[in-house]
Amino acid sequence: MASPRLIHIGSAVVDFIYRLDRLPAPGDDLTASTFAALPGGGFNMMVSAKRSGMPTAYAGKIGDGLCGAMLAQAFRAEGIDCLQPASRGIDSGTCVVLVTEADAERTFISKPGAEGVITPDDYPFMQPEPGDWVFTSGYTLAYPGSRDSQAGFIAGLPAEAIFAFDPTGIVAEIPADILKSVLRRTDWLSLNRSEAAVIAGSGNDHELAARLLADHCPHAKGVVIRAGSAGALLALRAATPFFVPAFKVETVDTNGAGDSHVGAFIAALSQGQKPAGALRYANAAAAISTTRHGGSMAPTADEIKEFLTRAREENSA
Repeated sequence: MASPRLIHIGSAVVDFIYRLDRLPAPGDDLTASTFAALPGGGFNMMVSAKRSGMPTAYAGKIGDGLCGAMLAQAFRAEGIDCLQPASRGIDSGTCVVLVTEADAERTFISKPGAEGVITPDDYPFMQPEPGDWVFTSGYTLAYPGSRDSQAGFIAGLPAEAIFAFDPTGIVAEIPADILKSVLRRTDWLSLNRSEAAVIAGSGNDHELAARLLADHCPHAKGVVIRAGSAGALLALRAATPFFVPAFKVETVDTNGAGDSHVGAFIAALSQGQKPAGALRYANAAAAISTTRHGGSMAPTADEIKEFLTRAREENSA
């Protein structure tokens, strides 16, 4: 039997990354310390899953301009299949990423392109095979040109397909009916604390996770609430939630850390790891990614295993 694939039906864009002493105020004229143009968005998550050994395919849209060409080349280099032909007459989208030197935090400004236009004509390219995982983020569920069709495709996924969802920081811009529909079909939900609060209201992580499972994701197997440098909470149905602390590292760039976490977590689950072990594996992947500049800096499976071995040895010393 073939290994389960990850089929990403969301957005891949090109990131324009600027490192700054501080975020600009109105009328400012700042000089960046570094600049890079790199594949980003959903590409980062796919790279993480692929480097952790999961066969990965992109079923979203790529444009036919310079940004689309950059993405296509990057997918080929990573061994990630592109299931759709390039869209004609439109380029792929972009994201301006501002990374502040003091805390390594990132701010996004996105402009959708080809990936933000999804219609039922795209459905044949997105169809999973039994055992495959299907994933999207909140971006293509917020964009007017993609949200209705993508939500319809997700609602119609076959029961045997495993659907994972990360609503991302754009969650408040997803229409309520679309968000409700997608959450009802979600098998695994991964999000950060602020995103969880947008969906489930105020409360601590345990309360948010309980409401997400009971009120919003009635069929989900589990919810991961990521808490940045603190770690992540795992809530499984009919089980007591538990928190897995993050690993302490020298962080230089948090851009892509959430993507690295989600991709590694899904890959580990698809390979038979128990959810608790998969979460610790994902925490390690995210930690390593923050020690490198750029969003698509997810580590390989070997790097993660070496990191975890070293961490166990240090804890037992």
